[in-house]
This record gives sequence, C-alpha cells and structure tokens, in this order.
Amino acid sequence: MTACAIENGTAEATTATGDDPPDDLPDGPDGPLAPLGAPFVAPAFTIAADGSYAARLALADVAAEASDEPGGAWFVERWTLDGPEPYAVPLPLDQPEEPDSEVLPLADGRVLIRRRVADRHAVSLLYPTGPGTGELPLGTVARADLTLLPPSPDGVSAYALSAGARSTSVWQVVGGAFGPAPVAEVPGRCSGGAWLDRAGRMLALDRELPDGGPVKAVAVDLERGGEVTPLLQIAPDSNDRLLLADPDSGLLLIRSDAPGHDRLGWGVLGSCLPVRFPECLRPADVAVTPFAVQPGQMLMPESCAVALRIDGAAGSWVGVWRPAGRRLHQFAAPGGWQAGRGVWTRDGVLGLPYADGNVACGVALLEAPTDDGPGVPASAEPAAESGMQPSAACAPLPVCKPVPLGQAPLTGRMTPG
Repeated sequence: MTACAIENGTAEATTATGDDPPDDLPDGPDGPLAPLGAPFVAPAFTIAADGSYAARLALADVAAEASDEPGGAWFVERWTLDGPEPYAVPLPLDQPEEPDSEVLPLADGRVLIRRRVADRHAVSLLYPTGPGTGELPLGTVARADLTLLPPSPDGVSAYALSAGARSTSVWQVVGGAFGPAPVAEVPGRCSGGAWLDRAGRMLALDRELPDGGPVKAVAVDLERGGEVTPLLQIAPDSNDRLLLADPDSGLLLIRSDAPGHDRLGWGVLGSCLPVRFPECLRPADVAVTPFAVQPGQMLMPESCAVALRIDGAAGSWVGVWRPAGRRLHQFAAPGGWQAGRGVWTRDGVLGLPYADGNVACGVALLEAPTDDGPGVPASAEPAAESGMQPSAACAPLPVCKPVPLGQAPLTGRMTPG
C-alpha cells in the first residue's frame, strides 16, 4: 500500500502496510484516552462538502507593539484542494481574528466566518481581492451560543445550531434571502450534525429531551418547518448518536452504549437489519472516531471505505475500515496532519491535509487497502490487541438487542444522487 505526499507539486512515495499499525503505536494507558460520545465541537479545519476547498484559522507571528517579544495573530486561511497541487491563500483583515471564531468554506471559494461580538454573533463571507481580502457582512444572530454545522451538501448554504434550555434553533446563515434566519425549532437540547441527503434538506441531530433522558439521533426536515422524525432507537435507555452519514449508500456510523458501554457501530438508512458493533473498531487503549466515508458507492454500503482517527498515548494516526472487510487497517499520519480531517475520492483515495515546518499546505494521498477475503468468521478467537479482530455482527449483545433502523424510517427521504 502506498501513501503519496503532495508538497507544493512534489510527490514523495512512502510505504506502509495495510495490516500492521505504525511502529510508534503506544502501549496504552489503563483506560480510554478520550471520553466517547463527547459533545460536538466545531473543528478548527473544515473541508467543503465537495472537497474543493478547506479553511482554518492560522496563527501568524507578529511583533508586539510595546516590546521586542513576538506575539501571535489569528487569520483565516483558505486551502485549494481540487487543483493539480494544493495551495493556501491567506485572508487577513485589519484586525486579527479571535481564536474562538469558526470558519467554513463554500464551494465557490468564499469562506464563512462566525465571530462573537459582545452578546451576539456576526457572520460574514471572506474572499480574496487581489492583494487584499474582501468581506461581505451577512448579519448578526442575537443568541448566547451559535455553532456552525458541517458544510451543507449543496455547497452554497450554511447552517448553525443555537441550543437553549428547552429547545434548539437551526439557523440558515448563508443562502437565505434576508440574512441569517431561523428555519427550525427542535424541542430539546441538540448537538452534533450530519446531512442525510445531497439536497441539504434532511439534517440529523443528537437530541436530549427537555425533561432529560437518553440522547437519541433524530432527523429534521428543513423543508417541512423542522419536522422531527426518530432516526436511532437502538434500545429504550441507550444513548444513540450519529457520527457520520453517507447520502449515496446510506451508511451510518453510530456511537451507542446499547451494548453496555460506548461502542462504535454501523447501520444502513432504511434497512431492516440491526446496528452492528464490530470488535475490530475497539482496539485496546485508544479512541477511534470516524471522519470520512468514501462517496459514490450507490446501494453498496458495506463496500464503503471509512477513514477513522485513532488517538493513543503517542498521538493520532489513521485507520481505514470497510463493513464488508471486517478489518481495521492502520497507517502513520503525515507530520502536521490536521487530525481528524480528510476527504475521499470516489476511487478510494484518501487525502489527508497537513502543514509542517517545511510545507505550508500539503495533502498526503493514501490508497484504501484491499481486504483479503471476507474476514475471519465471527466464531473465531480474536487476537487481544491486533487491531484485526473479526466483526462481532452476529454475536449477541450483553445487555440488549438493537432495534432495527427500519422501525424508525425517515419521511420524505431524498433519492441518493
């Protein structure tokens, strides 16, 4: 298996095995390194829905006015990813940005920024204008909290969540006729966010009801006034969160404590089969989080390659897994990787953005490994820490049996495409 690093037009080939973890894998502490099912935190590095652009807040060294000591100023940086080679364009303004601002790239190359200004949030679009940066203010949202959702699949709209004590508002901050406006009010406190269709209509959120209880993923129809439909009901008292969804194949990546403790599982939207929790997705002493699904696999969810971030004592590295393969392949990440960020091509090549001391904007290319055979039968004895354990899809859960996703169908589901 080969990983190619694109460094401002220079390709460097390195080799890695598809079955063995990197040489610097940690021995591991006594327990998990990060809490599973933690609340959604907006990333500092965001890739557009079509993979064409990315944006982040970058830190520049500047001289302090009153002393010779260096300081730091945050500015928006846009990465172009769909050309012959990646390159970065700085988008600084007269004032440095605050580190708690959020950025989100659109498919046309403009970058949305959300800033906190006193007791409200201001949203603007930034774009390069020759040697300078243009800014188009869109308006403000007078809410205590506002968090950008993942990029909308249509590439031209952007949405945000504002969670209150008993309900959560979904705001359209880009693409509306008159600036930022609420488009849905969902009872309960919501977090997360995953798009279920290519039109940007069906939004999945993780919701806790106002009177408490477990967290359950629900689907919100933004074209029907925010109509809410149950999405995940694995067990009555389980916390069931949706981490990723692929609109083409319907593959869902799920975090649930239905098996008795938090596990990473998968299901298919509209399927009558239960959620499955593969053993290979819980290697010892690490935290595993999915971040990208291979697109274009129409009606073939089990063949989709899924990229996972693996966090251990020695840092973060990359995992690749397919439901049909039942194997977790592990690879060393490029130095300076924007951890947990990447984008698949339809042909199964994973691009991992990175920036280190020598490369200001790079993308390492990793070809998805093939799985030899259908995997080890579920009755086989798994190796304790190999990372290559068979799937436990057929094994009974120790606490409860998942309810099939087909018992909580979506209404008005769009045809993938």
